[in-house]
Amino acid sequence: MPIVYEKKDKIAYVTINRPEAMNAMDYEMWQGLFAAIDDFRDDAGSWVMIITGAGDKAFSTGADLTSVISSVAAGEMDNPTIVWFKDIYKPIIAAVNGICFAGAMEMVLATDIRIASENAVFSQAEARWGILTSAGGTVRLARQVAWCHAMELLFTADRITAQDAYRIGLVNRVVPPDQLMSTAETIARRICENAPLVVRAMKEAAMRSKSMPLDQALALESFMGKHIFTTQDAAEGPKAFAERRKPNFMGK
Repeated sequence: MPIVYEKKDKIAYVTINRPEAMNAMDYEMWQGLFAAIDDFRDDAGSWVMIITGAGDKAFSTGADLTSVISSVAAGEMDNPTIVWFKDIYKPIIAAVNGICFAGAMEMVLATDIRIASENAVFSQAEARWGILTSAGGTVRLARQVAWCHAMELLFTADRITAQDAYRIGLVNRVVPPDQLMSTAETIARRICENAPLVVRAMKEAAMRSKSMPLDQALALESFMGKHIFTTQDAAEGPKAFAERRKPNFMGK
């Protein structure tokens, strides 16, 4: 299966599973990814997603240059428009193992928390092959790291190590390869200890308020906060605190 989708203890796992081709993505894989992402969005029992690549050599090299890109260039198929994780307000963690190039890096830029293996290598490589980033690379990269770092990565298409990615704020942590998934799972489980509706509201407020003036952003946050106060979980939290026990959040 080109995409492996599994669920366990409120965590959804998505694995890009084409290691013989460095997990390069074709149309079939994109469709599998979109289906998994939609299921995660709609499944009340899935609170956090971890996305990774099969094997230890590559998270993914991005779109398959030998099939998708060449077919688009030849006019045999339309250029796909991809907006990764649009309107998904649940937390998404990327566990990046090995190569993470081009479209795969654009996917990672759309995640919320990023753990990189020590052998991870990043590149926004499109300019090297005469292709424009079209899945958020220029937009997200320039908003997430300093302008000068973003422009250097985009203009040169150079590769950077996991440590350099950490230095410029592209990833949260760099860990040994054998600790990659366990670290991602530890963070996912920690998130799952908190009230899921609050976590989702925090992400939604942060995403929606990016382009708003401060007063409008604060009004949005206040509006969403009033709604959260009406939930069962908002009653459970203070009750558990008073009773000196761990809250039993239900996402309601």
